[in-house]
Amino acid sequence: MKKIVFSLLCLVLFSVQQGIAQQIKPFQKGDRVAFVGNSITDGGFYHSYIWLYYMTHFPFDEMWMANCGVGGDTSLQILKRLDDDVFSKNPTVLTLTFGMNDSGYYEYNGDNAETFANTKVAEARKNFSQIEKRLQKLEGVRVVMIGTSPYDQTSKFNKDVFKNKNNAIQRMIVFQDSTAKANKWGFVDFNAPMVQINAEQQMKDPNFTLCGSDRIHPDNDGHLVMAYLFLKAQGLAGKNVASVSVNAQSRKVVESDNCTITNLNNNHGVVSFNYLANSLPYPLDTCSQGWNNKKSAAQALKAIPQFMNEMNNEHLQVTGLKGNYRLIIDDVTIADLSAAQLSKGINLAEYRNTPQYQQAATIMALNNDRWEIERHFRDYAWLQYDFFMDKGLLNANNEKAAQVFREGEMKDGWVAARKNLYDKMIHKEVRDMYKAQMDLIVKKIYEINKPVDRKIILSPIN
Repeated sequence: MKKIVFSLLCLVLFSVQQGIAQQIKPFQKGDRVAFVGNSITDGGFYHSYIWLYYMTHFPFDEMWMANCGVGGDTSLQILKRLDDDVFSKNPTVLTLTFGMNDSGYYEYNGDNAETFANTKVAEARKNFSQIEKRLQKLEGVRVVMIGTSPYDQTSKFNKDVFKNKNNAIQRMIVFQDSTAKANKWGFVDFNAPMVQINAEQQMKDPNFTLCGSDRIHPDNDGHLVMAYLFLKAQGLAGKNVASVSVNAQSRKVVESDNCTITNLNNNHGVVSFNYLANSLPYPLDTCSQGWNNKKSAAQALKAIPQFMNEMNNEHLQVTGLKGNYRLIIDDVTIADLSAAQLSKGINLAEYRNTPQYQQAATIMALNNDRWEIERHFRDYAWLQYDFFMDKGLLNANNEKAAQVFREGEMKDGWVAARKNLYDKMIHKEVRDMYKAQMDLIVKKIYEINKPVDRKIILSPIN
């Protein structure tokens, strides 16, 4: 009964949030987007998945996006690095999320949990008011507040739970939302809908979570859910990769949404036409990416099965046929289909062997490489802002800084873990090389992400 009530409460909360949430403006060609946050942003993929959507869905609208997360950050630490780490990147769009670290951890299982939560919420509000003042002064920058992904306090995969921690996070999200409205900023909440999804899935599997093995850091599937929620808030749900409907018997194009169909023929039962889409399908990685992750992005479809229909629909419908047909695209056999299946319509994005999906998969692979290189800069950023800044050595990269680092690694495991990285990135030439590699990858992506004219053939199977 408790599970049912909890699920219903989550559903109500999510419905209310969806009803009042401000739709945020989609990114535009030329935008420079900075995603600011803590370790969930720093080591996460939601921003990379969002950019991948724009790379494939809007291949002609070149833009740039940056991970501006630093592991362990609170709102106060974000405030301290705004100028050097965020504003210096000259963003036209800035998204901001915090709350996981601001809310604290072990104290929720202590004797004064409620008092502690009240203190942490008040501290976060105070720090955020200072951030608000800084953001209000920005010119030509669209600000989007993001209610952070939840701390999962309901999954049963172990008994290690900080009781009611997410309740405090949700209180912080309330003032983030109200501040966004007061400033006419954008706002999208990850927390409430992810809590709802967790509750629904935990009714079937009590050990399910979108929030990773520590209840804090979403796995790849959780990050795709976050990207989906963000893109949906941008009003992009229902925008087809392409939609094609042809009548083979009358040789007529019934529909061609976001694509161009030419040379439609029916030669003795062999139907063929040229198909030039304006977008590519969204590739779903079936491999786990990132440190300590165990799930793939594709596994998010268990939690958001509507993703394919809403965000990744490459619809093909062919009517006026009888029997069975072999679908061939650019001489590649895709599938054997019945006339009934073709009349109902299929989603080509579900077929990973299509040439256009393989084109998109190449873009995904390159984007993953870009993400890996960018992670070097975020670990380097952690050292600069969480280690060197308070010592007056921000961006010093000199022998004194190296000596302080060597002393620090003897005392702090987090510093020691970055030794190999720092030994390289203390050198400007190495940092420049990594940046050049990322720029080259992005340039290559925008060279190869343009859809090409495909030849589609439906050949009768005897």
